[in-house]
Amino acid sequence: MYLANEQRYESMKYNRSGNSGLKLPAISLGLWHNFGGGDTLENCRAMVRRAFDLGITHFDLANNYGPPPGSAEETFGTLLKQELYPYRDEMIISTKAGYYMWAGPYGEWGSKKYLVSSLDQSLKRMGLDYVDIFYHHRPDPNTPLEETMAALDLIVRQGKALYVGLSNYNPEQTKEAARILRELGTPCLIHQPSYSMLNRWIEDGLQDVLDEEGIGSIVFSPLHQGILTDRYLNGITPDSRAAKPSVFLTEKQITEDVLSKVRQLNELASERGQKMSQLALAWVLRGGRVTSALIGASKVSQIEDAVGALEAPELSAEELARIEAILKG
Repeated sequence: MYLANEQRYESMKYNRSGNSGLKLPAISLGLWHNFGGGDTLENCRAMVRRAFDLGITHFDLANNYGPPPGSAEETFGTLLKQELYPYRDEMIISTKAGYYMWAGPYGEWGSKKYLVSSLDQSLKRMGLDYVDIFYHHRPDPNTPLEETMAALDLIVRQGKALYVGLSNYNPEQTKEAARILRELGTPCLIHQPSYSMLNRWIEDGLQDVLDEEGIGSIVFSPLHQGILTDRYLNGITPDSRAAKPSVFLTEKQITEDVLSKVRQLNELASERGQKMSQLALAWVLRGGRVTSALIGASKVSQIEDAVGALEAPELSAEELARIEAILKG
C-alpha cells in the first residue's frame, strides 16, 4: 500500500493561479508522453508516486494523450484506483478536449456536443466524478466562441469541473474568451501555452493579456522537446526523441546554431551548479509571470532533476542578460 511522503509539502513552491484562490506547484507533471498503452505501468506508477512525494500535486492530461488516444487517462485512472485515490483531495487533475478523438462531425474541435461528450468519456477512463481543471485544447475557427465558452460554463455548473482553462489561444482569442466566461460567471482560471528559451511567442502580447485578465499560466514544453537538456550537446543520439519519427521534434530543428546556443547555456548552468534542464525551468519561472512549468518525464530521475531546479538561487540580472545575449547571438 502506497503511503505518501510526510514531508512532501516542505520544499515545493506553490504559486497562485492569476486572481483565483487556487495554488499550483511550480513544477507540474504532464502525461502527454510515456503514459500510453505501450508504456510500462510500473514505470508510470514510479513516476507518479515520486512526483507526488516531491510535492507535485498537479497532474495534467488530455483526452488524446497516449498513444493510443485515451490510454494516458486510463493509466492514470488505474493508478488512482489502486493506490492514489486516498489523496484525491490533495491533487489537481486536469484534462482537455479539442483535438481529434472519434469519427464523425462531433469528434473534435469546440462544439458543446463534443466538449461535454469528451469530458464524460475522460471521467469514465479516470474513474472520477470531476476534474479540477478542464481546458479547451485549441481554438475552433468554425464554432462561435460563445458556444465553446458556454460549454465550459455548463461543465462547471454540472459539477464535472471546478475550473476551466484555455490552451493554444492567441492573445486576442484569449481576451475575448475571458470576457465571455467572466460574463457567464465562470472566470478563466489558466492558460496553457508552449514556452521555452527557444520558443518565446507568449511574450508578444499573451502574457500581458493574462496579467490584465488575472489569468494564470502553465507552460508546456519548457525544455523544448528535450533540446534544452544535456541530451543533444554532442548531437543526435540513436535513442533520442529526435532520432525517432515524430511530428513534434525532428532532426531539422536541431541545427548547429541551436546546439551552439544550448552549449553556451549549459556552461552557465554548470557555473550555477545546475543541469541545462534545470536552468531552462528556472528561466521560464523567472519573475513570477508563469504559474507552473509543465514537464514530461520518462523516468523518475528526470522528475527529481526538475524539482531540483527550484533549489538554486533565482537568476540574477547579470545572468539573465547573459542568457539574452546567447539567445540573440
